[in-house]
This record gives sequence, structure tokens and C-alpha cells, in this order.
Amino acid sequence: MIDTANHSSVHAVPERGNDEILRLRKAHLNPTLSVAYKEPLKIVRGEGIWLYDQQGQAYLDMVNNVCHVGHCHPRVVAAGQAQMAKLNTNTRYLHDNIVEYALRLTATLPKSLSVVFLTNSGTEANDLALRLARAHTRAAGVIVVDHAYHGHSPSMIELSPYKFNGKGGAGQSTQVSVVPMPDTYRGLFGHSPDAGYKYGQLAASAIGELREYGMAPAAFYAESLLGCGGQIVPPPGYLAEAYATIRAAGGVCLADEVQVGFGRAGDHFWAFECQGVVPDIVTLGKPIGNGHPMGAVVTTPEIAASFVSGMEYFNTFAGNPVSCAIALAVLDVIADEKLQDNALRIGQFLMDGLHELQQRYEVIGDVRGQGLFIGAEFVRDRGAKTPDAPRARAVVEAMKARHVLLSTDGPDDNVLKIKPPIVFSQANAEEFLGKLDEVMRGI
Repeated sequence: MIDTANHSSVHAVPERGNDEILRLRKAHLNPTLSVAYKEPLKIVRGEGIWLYDQQGQAYLDMVNNVCHVGHCHPRVVAAGQAQMAKLNTNTRYLHDNIVEYALRLTATLPKSLSVVFLTNSGTEANDLALRLARAHTRAAGVIVVDHAYHGHSPSMIELSPYKFNGKGGAGQSTQVSVVPMPDTYRGLFGHSPDAGYKYGQLAASAIGELREYGMAPAAFYAESLLGCGGQIVPPPGYLAEAYATIRAAGGVCLADEVQVGFGRAGDHFWAFECQGVVPDIVTLGKPIGNGHPMGAVVTTPEIAASFVSGMEYFNTFAGNPVSCAIALAVLDVIADEKLQDNALRIGQFLMDGLHELQQRYEVIGDVRGQGLFIGAEFVRDRGAKTPDAPRARAVVEAMKARHVLLSTDGPDDNVLKIKPPIVFSQANAEEFLGKLDEVMRGI
């Protein structure tokens, strides 16, 4: 039996300076891997809403939607440690954790969404969901929203305009049709009361485009709130109209909740609920394990049955006892600490503060958000809505100098994205708004 009490054989990782780490990354790691900020940070510890560098300097983390209930939450850490010390193995053996998690997860979803497939990431979840949709519909075409990102596998790059129309992308395939983002700031229909309905109707022309290539629609993929598109909140009625159009043509509707699920939206546990719809498939990732690699697909019994062809779907690590113990702890923390309500209250406080700054600084062209998923769009000319990416990036760097971590997104890279762990407090929000005001006065 292994002597687990003797840890002396574990080799310590040497502490290296930033320049040496960058040199070694360049020599030995994926050459397409980037780092954040002009002067990269070496982060060695996390706790709650804070990240700490090697000097012990704390940074307010406002961009990490993975560590959903806070970095290194004690209950989540303890759950993983306890299960790891007892057993970790694959799902060919029976275990309580996986069925308990399926029960607890589906209890948060509409009744029709009752079958769970566990994966190791959001990409895996979206990839598997595509197989489910195609098996059920016996069709191949997919409709996606412009500038969407659904993952990094070959099939998901093909479904992600953010990638296939970006640098190094191969362009749009004939199996994919793209609809415009339902953007009420820059989009086709502005803030008109029926903008959601009009955007939803555009799915019909996308279906027609697929049929020109001899394709029938298998699925409509849409993030419930658009992340890489620039923190876009779809107007009311959008998903209802789009879903109706897709379903009438024989396709199924997928809600990508990889970034925005688990209470971040505030009003509801799942962001698609804000639109009053029930998807046929939901995909989950990032926050599901609070930093532990995990994802999930949840669908209907009918779609799950269509996937039964004789070929087994087995995933070595997915649904293992440790992952499920961690994911159960995340659900417990969200409920016990009332974090969905926190996302609603603090999100509104942040939105109010940003709207007040918008009134004073012409370069903030738009403020939008849902719960703790917020964007502030920077422009050179408010009337013309001319994007100002350099200013947005300058704000990110200036805030980093004040120990607040942010990033930018959107087609023009001019949207300040705000999506902190949902333990974010009013005191944290006040600190952020005060420092942003200070930065805006100087930029």
C-alpha cells in the first residue's frame, strides 16, 4: 500500500521570474497562446474575488466567469479533496455522485430537459450536442449567430464566426448559415419595440441559404447572452421567434449557456429563461466546476433516444466522482449563499453606476447587461457610434495599473467586458466604479 503520509518525494516547482517564464513558454508551449496585458502578470494565488501575484499584490478579478463562486471556494475545494482522497474512476462503475448530480442539475431546468451527458469542457459539450442534433433530425445544416464562439474543436470552429471569419480562419462552410447579431445598439433594427421579433425572423432566410446548398437545418446554435459578440443582451422575443422558425423547418434549438448559466443572469438561473423559451438542448461549461474542467449537455428524452444507434458514447474522464463532487458543491454554494440574487442586485448596481458614468463621458457609447454579465462600449463619436478600440484597451491597462482586471471583446474589440465571479460585492462594485471614474478623467 502506498504511504500517503510521506510527501517528501514530491519535487517542488522552482520559482522563475516573468522573463524566464515567457522565454520557456515561447520555446516549449503552444506558439498561438497569448498572455493578457502589455506587462504580463504572474498569478500565484486566488481567493474569492481576488487574484494575487508573486509579490502578494491583490487584483480585483472582474473578468473570470469560470471561478463562478469565487477562486478556491473552501467548500468546493474541500469537496474535491475529500473525493479525490477516496476514489476517482470512470463511469463504467456505479457511483452515487453522477446520478445525484444529474438529479440536482435537471431540477434547475425545465421539465422536458431531463437527460444529461457529462463532458470535460464547453467545447466538448457543444461538439456532442451537434452529434445529438444531427442524429435526431437526420439533417446537417446549422444556423449560428454572427461573431459567436462555441468552442475550439474542428466542428466548433466551423460553427464559430468569431473563429472562421477571424485571423487564420478558413471562412464559412456550406453547412453553416449565419444570422446577424440581435444588437439593439448597432444592429439593423435599433431599439424598436419589435426588434426581437424582426431579428428572429431572419432565421428564415438563413434556412433558405442552407437549402440552396441542398441542406436541411439540423440546429440553431445561440448563446443566451452573446459573449464574444460584445456582451449583447438579445431584445425580448428574439429567441421565441427564432426557435419557432427553426422548429417549423425541422431543426432543433440549442442554448449555449457555457458562459452565462448558473445564476449569472440574476433574474433567472439560466439566461435562456430571460427570453421565456425552452430549448431542445442546453450546453454547459466554464462555471459548472468553478475552475475544474467539466461540461454538460442536457436534452430531452426524445433527442437522447435518437442518439442510440449502437455506437456507445463513452468519455474516460467525464462524470467521474471527483468532478461530480465538485459540481454538486458549486450548486450548494450558489443556493446557500444566494448568489443568483447577488448577481441580480450587484449587477443592477453596476449598471446604474456605468449609466451615470456614461452621462458624464461621451466616449461611453452604450452600457448593457444582464445580472453580472455587462458590457460598456467605447466610441470616438457618440452620434456616429465610431468604435474606439484603442481607448477601450487603454482603459483595461489603466485599470490593471490600479489592480482591477478587465478585458475587451466585440467585433471591433471596443467593448469593456465585465463578468466577475458572482460573489462580487457592492464594496467591490464601488471600488471598480471609483477607479473607472478616475481612469476616465485621465484618458
